Amino acid sequence: MKKRKLLSFALILGITCSTLFSACGTTSQSSANESTEAAATEEASEETAETTSDGTKKFVFGDTTFNAENEESNVDPHEAYCGWACIRYGVGETLFKFNDSMELEPWVAESYENIDELTWKITLKDNVTFSNGKSVDAEAVKACFEDLVAVHERAAGDLAIDSIEADGLELTIKTTTPKPALINSLCDPYGCIIDVTEGNADGIVVGTGPFVATELVTSDHLNLVKNENYWNGTVNVDEVTVLCITDGDTLALALQSGDIDAAYGMAYASYPLFENDDYAFTSIATSRAFYLQMNYNSSVIADDTVRKAIAMGIDKESFVGTLLDGYGYVGTGAFPDTFSFGGENVTTESYDPEGAKQLLEEAGWVDTDGDGIREKDGEPLKITWVSYPSRQELPLLAESAQATLKEIGFDVELNVTSDHGTIVSESEGWDVYAAAFVTCGVGDPMYFFTTHCLSDSTKNRGNYHNDDLEALATEMNSTFDAEGRSDLAIKMQQEILDDNAFVFCSFLKMSMITKSNVTGLTAHACDYYELTADLDIN
Repeated sequence: MKKRKLLSFALILGITCSTLFSACGTTSQSSANESTEAAATEEASEETAETTSDGTKKFVFGDTTFNAENEESNVDPHEAYCGWACIRYGVGETLFKFNDSMELEPWVAESYENIDELTWKITLKDNVTFSNGKSVDAEAVKACFEDLVAVHERAAGDLAIDSIEADGLELTIKTTTPKPALINSLCDPYGCIIDVTEGNADGIVVGTGPFVATELVTSDHLNLVKNENYWNGTVNVDEVTVLCITDGDTLALALQSGDIDAAYGMAYASYPLFENDDYAFTSIATSRAFYLQMNYNSSVIADDTVRKAIAMGIDKESFVGTLLDGYGYVGTGAFPDTFSFGGENVTTESYDPEGAKQLLEEAGWVDTDGDGIREKDGEPLKITWVSYPSRQELPLLAESAQATLKEIGFDVELNVTSDHGTIVSESEGWDVYAAAFVTCGVGDPMYFFTTHCLSDSTKNRGNYHNDDLEALATEMNSTFDAEGRSDLAIKMQQEILDDNAFVFCSFLKMSMITKSNVTGLTAHACDYYELTADLDIN
């Protein structure tokens, strides 16, 4: 096949997207409490964005998502979803990267060639070095990927690597099955190129990025210094501290008081505090969806009527317009409308509380004792709704759903906790899981289905299975044709929507807020790249 210097998802699949509407995961560890956060911000307050007398530039970044609760306990991309922290904070870089149209561009690699259905040849740039000064050649990348697939279940499934050959700057990857989106998958944060010979000391790895991690305390802070050996330009900031601040009010106060210089994950209700000349916003639409996942192990949820009634009982418009203050987009399917396989191509239940009441009544779910809660065969219509607080919008969604579903006759028990991962890892004890996830984080529609919807998906928490979906997934995995992949993605979405196995409530507009003297911190559609060499203090 023809060799290309760079190839976008739009070219692979014939999809044009100028704008899109990131990986929240689960864990059993708790994040730092508010008192710890306050102490951390106080300690950092004297080291916020400033230039010291010796010319040293220091920067402090507050982030609600950098914690064990979101499977980001460190910056080792070969662990859980820690690659997000690795790539966001400028420690690691992938072979290719996405622009804001989700098109692939060279990064550590220069080009690639699809030799046949199972073979890909990647040519690396000849000037890339790790932060320890070692050159990044094909042998180093081979060692990195071999370690990755040996320890990272999701990556191993996505990549299906059979063998890797290294020759100077040329890397040849053979897969066990056709992987039309292999290059896209290598842009997942787990694909950050690290020097595996250096090991993992307390979750710190050696990457190729503009910053070097020097100290890390899980769910508390990460210290970084500029990479003196950075291969891709001058790094402007000398020292960076990333603080885990899971509470939205604490994050807002920290930015107001000057204890931090920029914030990610700010609650929308706090935005008006920063809409003045002292601060700047950087925002972009993403494919980060707020969605519901149903637990088919639950006898209540296993009832088709109940799942449909839940879908009809979620007021998406009010959630986006009122609770998100317009900083989001109503969801229909798994992907935003700007994709050719987006939500405008599929149908799902709309908010219809009266219709839901009638549906439940006809199915035998009736309120026999007048307490407002329906029952059937002696079983109350009670569901346990599990979610987590570090995404500031999720508790709002939980409270909204609790109110609207109560009107229909549901008793909704909320369990919004940092221990959500432990809870939903069990087959019992929960009914609905509300989470946030970047559904098209690698620009490929198969990404969400692979992680969530198939029998062997790592995040198929509710034991969902659909024979037709499995067959479509098999077909998708061997389809290189652009139009064919798009059509399959639409059919796969419709399957999960018809089953009401998932409800997609909204897509998030990703924003960061900085002090006005900070430049170079830019929001991106993929939700990955944050701290770069361009970051500066003026």
